[in-house]
Amino acid sequence: MVERDAEATKRRLLEAATAEFAAYGIAGARVDRIATAARSNKAQIYHYFDSKEGLFDAVFGAMAKDAAASDYFDAADLAETAGRIFDSLESSPVAGRLSLWYRLERAGDARTISALGRANGVKIAAIRIAQRAGTVTDVLPADALLGMILMIASTWTALPADLQDASINDSANARRDYVVEAVRRIVAP
Repeated sequence: MVERDAEATKRRLLEAATAEFAAYGIAGARVDRIATAARSNKAQIYHYFDSKEGLFDAVFGAMAKDAAASDYFDAADLAETAGRIFDSLESSPVAGRLSLWYRLERAGDARTISALGRANGVKIAAIRIAQRAGTVTDVLPADALLGMILMIASTWTALPADLQDASINDSANARRDYVVEAVRRIVAP
């Protein structure tokens, strides 16, 4: 009899779910497609993650944990922070799509709010310090600034292609420059 590797199964389920959720969101995702892609079965999804929403939370939580572990954030240079977020989303469109689906379908859910709140709390505190030092505007609250920076940096992940200007659509460098300049203007003291 072949011994089952629970960690390998979970890893395959998370990988398959990442692709499924990025493509269809939570409502459109199908556990049967996830199970098939993971070479598993639906029962394993419910065993390991309790529900489709629990599986999404695990996928999104892993992505958020990876993002929090990176050193992209610098309160002394929020414009370049936005540029690095843009770069990350350009190199991993799946992350941008998952973030968009999270905002559409899970924002406000207590389980994900607490995990994101802890990660963003450190950033908000750093922005407040920069505000007190006079290097970042204090006209807007630190949490609002962080939210605006994240949204500006992710603009192209959410903007439908038919609304994008064709002259800048093919140039990631131009889009990045717009993101950096927009944030520079918003946070200027």
